[in-house]
Amino acid sequence: MSTKEQHNEAVETAEVEETAAEEQNGQSAEEPAVEETGRDARYVELEKLAEENQQRYLRAQADFDNFRRRTQKEKEELAQYASMKLIGQLLPVVDNFERAVSAASAGGDFESLAKGVDMIFRQLTQTLEQEGLKAMEVVGEPFNPDFHQAIMQVESDEHEEGIIVEEVQKGYILKEKVLRPAMVKVSG
Repeated sequence: MSTKEQHNEAVETAEVEETAAEEQNGQSAEEPAVEETGRDARYVELEKLAEENQQRYLRAQADFDNFRRRTQKEKEELAQYASMKLIGQLLPVVDNFERAVSAASAGGDFESLAKGVDMIFRQLTQTLEQEGLKAMEVVGEPFNPDFHQAIMQVESDEHEEGIIVEEVQKGYILKEKVLRPAMVKVSG
């Protein structure tokens, strides 16, 4: 072997040994050796914290989406069955009307029919009042467009201008909110 060949072989052997040593240390021949410094450890710690925050965010987003779906479903069910309680309270009134109609058909006694219908009306009114329904008392009160609907203006010597003199259709308030304004005649 010539000197040149021995030199080339020695260089190749040295490169192979250097590559093997670097691979053993976890580094490749192309990558420069990086020492584990405080800065690199901080970078790894920040990446880990960012990943944890990303996971927390994704869980919070999923929880919010589930909450939104559950709330929407509950609202739909509430709207669907909102009148269930009231209808349950009105069923005895319906039963009493059926009994009154049957009794009137069989007996023909007008006085007892009128008395029965009056009792049923009071039962119905009481049930609606328990749910927060109040009839408006408007005659003699000043006209208020938030509570009253004027259908006619009449001349009146007894009342000042803008005072309700007659109620044409009763108005109702349901729990402090106008359900139906009263139709009234107002002095002019």
